[in-house]
Amino acid sequence: MDRPLFQARFLSLRQWPLLFGLGLLWLTVQLPYRWLLALGSALGWVSYRYASERRRIASRNLELCFPEMSAADRKRLLKANFASTGIAFFEMAMSWWWPTRRLARLAHIEGLEHLRAVEAQGQGVILMAFHFTTLEIGAALLGQQQTIDGMYREHGNPLFDYVQRRGRERHNADAQAIEREDVRAMIKVLRRGRAIWYAPDQDYGAKQSIFVPLFGIQAATVTATTTFARLGKARVIPFTQQRLADGSGYRLTLHAPLENFPGESDAADCLRVNQWVERAIRECPEQYLWAHRRFKSRPPGEAKLYAKRRR
Repeated sequence: MDRPLFQARFLSLRQWPLLFGLGLLWLTVQLPYRWLLALGSALGWVSYRYASERRRIASRNLELCFPEMSAADRKRLLKANFASTGIAFFEMAMSWWWPTRRLARLAHIEGLEHLRAVEAQGQGVILMAFHFTTLEIGAALLGQQQTIDGMYREHGNPLFDYVQRRGRERHNADAQAIEREDVRAMIKVLRRGRAIWYAPDQDYGAKQSIFVPLFGIQAATVTATTTFARLGKARVIPFTQQRLADGSGYRLTLHAPLENFPGESDAADCLRVNQWVERAIRECPEQYLWAHRRFKSRPPGEAKLYAKRRR
């Protein structure tokens, strides 16, 4: 996709509230990092208090995935998760607008040699990431060190879409945003030996998925990781990230490429993907995006796992 250009319509009257909000956010993220962590935690507390639907979904997911926990421990984890989600709001803005040097000081990257070794062989790389609250800033920090393309879904508001894309692409002049539905473009990019950030850990419906266990629950899991790896002749490198508790920044880990992937079947591959998802979540469950209805699709005959939305 071509780089986005500023347009006069972004200054129209209907965009003024968004422009004001973005300006206020820009000013806020000039504060010291530890202040932003505190502000984000406070924002998360407000969200926990008033975003009842998101709270119910996240609580249900924790109940499903950690049945061995006591109710009190799950509630503490839920509150910590909302705090992490609040912090992510400011991390998004930091990744878009902080000076590159200031942002780079927060990065603790491990395993970059795995990615560079595969690229040196001329193969493409599927950087298999997961939906953690730190995904925006994690991708930005890695993008400062290595060219990483990304799957992209256009935002409904053209001004916000412009700001979002500019912010994401600024860390590497050669980075590309690929439409999420453009499978052909993704395969072409992989065959050219490039690396693409891709997260296969959400429920996209039963039609394009198969059911394999995640935390012991049958979960609709997309087979696209296998398809992209096979058609793009690419290696799959798991990518995990974690906000460090001491306030020193973020640990980004690129793991060794998956061996024998694609494997003997789509089901076996999807199970391996979900095992990686579960492993990553268990390392820092409070930082995962639990507000997604991960188990909304059910195998034929199984009851739904979430209550109907309240109106």
